[in-house]
Formats: sequence, C-alpha cells, structure tokens
Amino acid sequence: MHFSRENEFTNRLWGRVNIESGAAMYYFSRKGPVQQALHQLKYHNQPDIGVKIGRAFGKKLRSSEVFQSVELIIPVPLHPKKERLRGYNQSALFAQGLSEPMGIPVLHRVLIRRSFTETQTKKKRMDRFGNVGEIFVVDKPSLIAGKHLLLVDDVLTTGATLEECGKALLSVPNTKLSMATIAIAVN
Repeated sequence: MHFSRENEFTNRLWGRVNIESGAAMYYFSRKGPVQQALHQLKYHNQPDIGVKIGRAFGKKLRSSEVFQSVELIIPVPLHPKKERLRGYNQSALFAQGLSEPMGIPVLHRVLIRRSFTETQTKKKRMDRFGNVGEIFVVDKPSLIAGKHLLLVDDVLTTGATLEECGKALLSVPNTKLSMATIAIAVN
C-alpha cells in the first residue's frame, strides 16, 4: 500500500476525510498472528512490539515517494486515564519506531482525546462512529499549521477513530494529512 497514493487503506476512508495517502504494514484477521501480536502489545505489557513494527514499517515508508513530504508524526491519543491503566500508548510506541528510520519527529499531546470512551474492539460498525464523534481536539495548532502530518494508530477497522482525529488535524490551516497503521482489518 505504501507505494500508491490510492489503495485499500485510502479507499476505506474515501469521501470521509481528505488524506494524501495511507498504508498499513499488515492485514488483521481474527485469531490470526497479527491479532495475537497486537493483543500482546495492548494488553500484555509488550511495548517493544510496537516500536519494532514501527521501525520495520518506517524503513518501508522512508523508501516510498508517497511519504517523502511528511514532516511530523502524530499518534492517535489515548485518554490519560486509559494510558495510565495500560502504562503506555501503543500508537505512540509505533510512532516512535517509525520516527527513527524516517528521521521525522513525533509530536505528542498536540492531538488531545478530551473524553474517556469505551474500547472500540467489541463494538459494531455504527457504534464505533458514535463512540468517537468530536472527542479529539488540537492543542497548540501553530505547531502543525502548514505541515504534512502522518497520523498513526494500531489498526484501521472502520476508520472511525482515524476519521475523527483527521478532521481535528485538518481543521488547522494549510495542513496535509497521511495515515499509517500497524494493520488493516480484513473485511
């Protein structure tokens, strides 16, 4: 996906949020090895998994013309309460891994999750959209104005979270947006 501006990732978000491009490292299917790795990352205190996958994907994205103009990496934020419970933000670890080979800084706490929501994992498609509507805001928009941002998360399923984060980021003048995830769910 990372060599083409239009692909399966961008098609899933088409007409919902204006992105330059998007890509996922792996395909995610229930009970598959990617789900097992992500489960270890998120729920079994294995933060190194996120960093290692990020490094591997960062090398691929660095070689892609599509992602050459990215200037900043922004992880999808967790609510502070959820981050304290888990001990870390898995998307921030993925961002850290991407940052190293790409040579692009990660901006934490520019995109803020202002309310605590239930996990999306067991929600149906339409419930996911209602669960994340308008809960993301940009703090210090001057830090990202006029920049090409790479928004990163662990999994693209329905795209509800990425869409809402993207809308908040694109509300800042002259901002361009691309997206990357560890995995994309198989429909």
